[in-house]
Amino acid sequence: MSDKKSSTNLAITLREFLIGLSRPIKQLIAFGTDAIGFAICAIGVWWLLFTGELSTALVVWMSLTTIVAALLLGWSQGLYRSVVRYMGLDLFIAGAKAAAGAALVGVAFLYFNNIAGAPIRWAIAYWGMAFFYICSSRYLARVFLIHRRSPVERERVIIYGAGSAGAQLAITLHGDDQFLPVAMVDDDLSLHKKLVKGLTVHSPTHIEAIIRNTNATRVLLAMPTASRWKRRAVLEYLSQFPVHVQTIPDVADLISGDARVDDIREVDVEDLLGRDPVPPDPELLSAAISGKRVMVTGAGGSIGAELCRQILKQAPKTLVLFEISEIALYEIEHELQAEAQSVGCKLVALLGSVHHQNRVREALEAFEINTIYHAAAYKHVPIVEHNLLEGVHNNILGTLHIAQAAIDAEVENFILISTDKAVSPTNVMGATKRFAEMILQAMQDQHDSIRFCMVRFGNVLESSGSVVPLFRKQIRDGGPVTVTHRDIIRYFMTIPEAAQLVMQAGGMAKGGDVFVLDMGEPVKIRDLAARMIALTGCTVRDKSNPEGDIEIRYIGLRPAEKLYEELLIGTDVSGTRHPRIMRAEEEYINWEALRPLIAELDVASRALDRVRARQILMDSVGEYDPSNGIEDLVWVTQQRTAEDVESDTVVDFPSKRA
Repeated sequence: MSDKKSSTNLAITLREFLIGLSRPIKQLIAFGTDAIGFAICAIGVWWLLFTGELSTALVVWMSLTTIVAALLLGWSQGLYRSVVRYMGLDLFIAGAKAAAGAALVGVAFLYFNNIAGAPIRWAIAYWGMAFFYICSSRYLARVFLIHRRSPVERERVIIYGAGSAGAQLAITLHGDDQFLPVAMVDDDLSLHKKLVKGLTVHSPTHIEAIIRNTNATRVLLAMPTASRWKRRAVLEYLSQFPVHVQTIPDVADLISGDARVDDIREVDVEDLLGRDPVPPDPELLSAAISGKRVMVTGAGGSIGAELCRQILKQAPKTLVLFEISEIALYEIEHELQAEAQSVGCKLVALLGSVHHQNRVREALEAFEINTIYHAAAYKHVPIVEHNLLEGVHNNILGTLHIAQAAIDAEVENFILISTDKAVSPTNVMGATKRFAEMILQAMQDQHDSIRFCMVRFGNVLESSGSVVPLFRKQIRDGGPVTVTHRDIIRYFMTIPEAAQLVMQAGGMAKGGDVFVLDMGEPVKIRDLAARMIALTGCTVRDKSNPEGDIEIRYIGLRPAEKLYEELLIGTDVSGTRHPRIMRAEEEYINWEALRPLIAELDVASRALDRVRARQILMDSVGEYDPSNGIEDLVWVTQQRTAEDVESDTVVDFPSKRA
């Protein structure tokens, strides 16, 4: 046992020594080794074919000639510039060419020395022996230099999908040190029981038996071209088995070069939802953007940043990034600089708050903005619930200020990013967003030089504060996964799809429009959590399965949170030219009646009168029904100076209950 361990340590030390040598030294070693190898090949062929017939001097000169030719041809084919550990098919091609070239040189030598009958036999034999030497020597060197775990130590995986992507993935995994592919699975009946890259293709109905017989612990989806609903069906089927399910990138990423087949990643949550996006209408996408000067407020946020990415694809003349967070502004500007240059767009990064009407107006006029996408808002329901005045100041008064500045600067299009929480709101965030909608609806009646519209949609996947990244982290940490209520449901949409639909809705705006996006089928958050757990190869721990891996813990609804969200106030809705964008007809307060309410909100905000501000919201947003189960918080002011009252920044100060 001790001798075996010593020999293993010696092999590791030698391997590390050889790998650590400089490139010229490695090439010199390869030259010397090959010179000996080619000499053996040449002399071996003479010995087999012409024993006793030729003089020793002629054999020596023949060997030297073929050695030099083989080395020079090997260099020209890259044999001494390639990294041996990573050579593949190129080794066989280069080896065949080098051996064939050296054989031809040998033939010429034989003709020159008038050795009749020998050239063809010698050339064939030498080519075969030299080619075998080149390939076998590199292969043995590769085996020695690459430390490979035994098949028993590697994780066994099943590849789902026996097409070209699956075949390429199998090749990659066979050369990998971590995974060992043991079988393929495909829905195509014509492939069943066939061999693809040495793997038998099975029916998906046999997965349970394959897992049991091979001890596979992971399934890799090689279905880059499959529709999302198809992948969802596969994932739902696989979620019942104790395996970790991962996927390769989709075909768009593979074609663009942004990803490779062997870039294995966790399953995209949009695949769990099974919603295939509708291809965008190019005319609607570009209507309010192409060749125009565009501003995005809240440009560093989840939606704002994606809007900026999508807007740049439509080649605007100018794109102004307006953001209050310095780090968020830096990151999105840094990300977009190269893309902006490639489309000839002037990219401008401006620090600022929509609270500051003069600052906003200055920016709009200086850059002659044509279209505004207003994404700056406070959106996290519990935080806004406990910071009512800041919610009012940002979501309502901020929208008012930028809308007034847009009118003054003669902006053509103004698109407000709204939310399904504005419908029959039970929380401050939803009420402030509905109030902001009504401001634009009322202002539209007063001004026909600008087109105001608002786009209302539900939750977006992977946005800041979304449950999906939270669930991923909780699963990675071993749980528990926290869900607020067993019956809570939500609508979901991907960030890119949401941004594209917002842009297309803006392209259809006539003025005062409330656009509602088709969010698909609602999703039970409990089911989403359970499926995400299952696809990591873990099981849910509950009363029926006390030995499970990860618990789903129900922590109760957050302040003012709904069990379900709505998208419409009433049912008066009409279709548009886009199948997933609807136009809602909703009542609102006219400007003459709304203006004094806005003034009262402004006064209450400056006076830090939270109770009055909440009452104004209740009086203005008729559907606003604060959750009765949420304890109302009373906020009082501390002693303030006159400058505090005049300040644009309003802060809530908690105090003891009166």
